[in-house]
Amino acid sequence: MFFEEADIFKLDKVKRLKLINSITGVKPANLIGTRSSDGITNLAIFSSIVHLGSNPPLISFVTRTSKEVNRNTLANILSTNFFTINQIQKSFVKNAHYTSAKFNESISEFEMCKLDEEYINNFHAPFVKQSNLKIGLELKEIIKITSNDSTLVVGEIKQITTKKEYLKDDFMFDLEKSGALAIGGLNEYFTIKNIANFPYVRLNDFPNF
Repeated sequence: MFFEEADIFKLDKVKRLKLINSITGVKPANLIGTRSSDGITNLAIFSSIVHLGSNPPLISFVTRTSKEVNRNTLANILSTNFFTINQIQKSFVKNAHYTSAKFNESISEFEMCKLDEEYINNFHAPFVKQSNLKIGLELKEIIKITSNDSTLVVGEIKQITTKKEYLKDDFMFDLEKSGALAIGGLNEYFTIKNIANFPYVRLNDFPNF
């Protein structure tokens, strides 16, 4: 099949949404935890998380403006400056998926989706106790994306909690061993399997293909 721009816009909303969200491949499956200034916790699933660099250690994610529902994740981050990123595993993937329901801001997804709050070293935002990788971040920058009324949220890593067994000797985090999942499109979940490990590319070591 071949799609021109006009063909894409002729698709109904749901088909266009599924197509564009899936053609980029799988994305990391994570839960973002926040707490409002009133102490109400919020938990939301995100697949738009990406690292921006290690010095300083920055991670970002995209959230989109919605006329249908308040974006409590962004509102809480703006009011408190803190949030957490929690890796999703197979054992609670269904619970994690349903955090995307449009709950009222007074209702905590932790409670509704039967996931446990955990606070580590007095960090303001809640972690997901069930997660094998928990990252605490402080807001550093908000970047408006005017093309589709989105917001890029940039946070600096303040703490990382995981098991020693998930760190390789070179300190690469073992995604396969930790049970990390990936999201395809809007609602398909995949396991991760390491199929190759290549050296850092240098011109004097370039292979003959």
